Amino acid sequence: MEPLLTEIDHVAIAVIDLDAAIAWYAENFGATVEHREVVESDGVAEALLRVADSYIQLLTPTREDSPVAKYLAKKGEGLHHVGYRVANCAQALDALRASGSRLIDEAPRPGSRGTTVAFVHPKTSFGTLIELVEDPAATS
Repeated sequence: MEPLLTEIDHVAIAVIDLDAAIAWYAENFGATVEHREVVESDGVAEALLRVADSYIQLLTPTREDSPVAKYLAKKGEGLHHVGYRVANCAQALDALRASGSRLIDEAPRPGSRGTTVAFVHPKTSFGTLIELVEDPAATS
């Protein structure tokens, strides 16, 4: 079987105060924001800090019913999920579905910065929420 995962795209960290988190990473690591966006469909504001060919994704909720808001209320700030790059998100989902994996997204959907994404349920992946990320910019 050819590997589905090509790289780590990002490590997502849920935070209460996005600006404070950005400032902390800047002051302590010299990290700067490469991309910032509000993803209305997910109810989050994000900041991406580049680390080599990957990102630290800082996430904060923009509404109380978002998954990140629920996560923060239940678990507090910290690691939310790991995003892995895949060459083809639909094919990766099909392979996971065929293996009996539990999926959050049944079909790929638009993600931030022009990506296509889908989430795999943490009960399938040993307690870690996984985001599959197809990034056309990473392959061009």
